[in-house]
Amino acid sequence: MRVLFGRHQLKVHRFVTGFIKDQGKVEDVVSETFFEVWRQAGKFERRSTVSTWLLGIARFKALSLRRRRSDAELDDEYAEAVPDGADTPEVVAQKHDKGAALRACIEALSPDHKTVVDLVYYHDKSIEEVSMILDIPEATVKTRMFYARKKLADMMSAAGIDRGWP
Repeated sequence: MRVLFGRHQLKVHRFVTGFIKDQGKVEDVVSETFFEVWRQAGKFERRSTVSTWLLGIARFKALSLRRRRSDAELDDEYAEAVPDGADTPEVVAQKHDKGAALRACIEALSPDHKTVVDLVYYHDKSIEEVSMILDIPEATVKTRMFYARKKLADMMSAAGIDRGWP
């Protein structure tokens, strides 16, 4: 259990931060997630990777907490871009501005689209894994990704920002 926690705690923490703003509550959900894993370890069927199973449990715990707390909001700082040390200050500023615009556009997406984008792009999950985590068909994941990317492209274009990094 110690090894499992050491390997996956940060990933689960980052994922839960996308659902819950209060860092104290995030820590509670992470703890509850690993406690649930400990309790349910014998029921793990190996139909998915361990990280997919963990994120599915974490998602359930986070959503349960959000349902109990009506004032919970998504944290828009979890996707902050890391500037490249080799870039000039001007390029770093351009990337920061584009990253901030992208984060604002992602925040404007529906919760379903936002969650799929987060899992695929920020947690490197496959369509199949996202399907398992969210307990929806793979075709639904693909459809949500299509419309989320289309909406993001439209919003970025409307903001006057072209595709690609400087």
